[in-house]
Amino acid sequence: MIVRLILAADRFLTGLAVLAAMLALGAAVAIGFWQIVARFVLAQPSPWSEVAIQLLVAWMVFLGAAGAFRTGAAVSVDLARRASSGVTRLVLDGLIAVSSFAFLGLMVWQGIIIAQRVRFQNLAGLDIPVSVAYAALPAGAAFCMLAVLARLVDPQTRRDEADRAQLDAQV
Repeated sequence: MIVRLILAADRFLTGLAVLAAMLALGAAVAIGFWQIVARFVLAQPSPWSEVAIQLLVAWMVFLGAAGAFRTGAAVSVDLARRASSGVTRLVLDGLIAVSSFAFLGLMVWQGIIIAQRVRFQNLAGLDIPVSVAYAALPAGAAFCMLAVLARLVDPQTRRDEADRAQLDAQV
């Protein structure tokens, strides 16, 4: 029951985080296009576009990392995992999950602290608090923590890895 709840929350929230990352990328590209048009076609540089792109890219990276953690593409020891099997692999996966969780927890904690420290400063050109940019760190890390937990408890992950191992053995 709890595993299904974790996987359902992960499916929704990690999907939401990845969708938000994709939208941030699209917005950054559109603003970058506008920046080029404004500067070189209209000869009127946009004072806000560079800062907006940086803000969107920060959010895109930290939110998109949740998708990477969910697929196991981040913080993985591939060689050790390939050389291990059975109980050894389960222990290794547990160590990777605990290490990732500890690191991401530290990012949430320190991200909240730094976002609070800069909450009274404004971003030049956008006139919004700098903490909006720094909030990407704890928010993204929290999404990543859920993804790490879901990857650890997801039985489909084990089946996919067994299928991959079989294909590697055939090749």
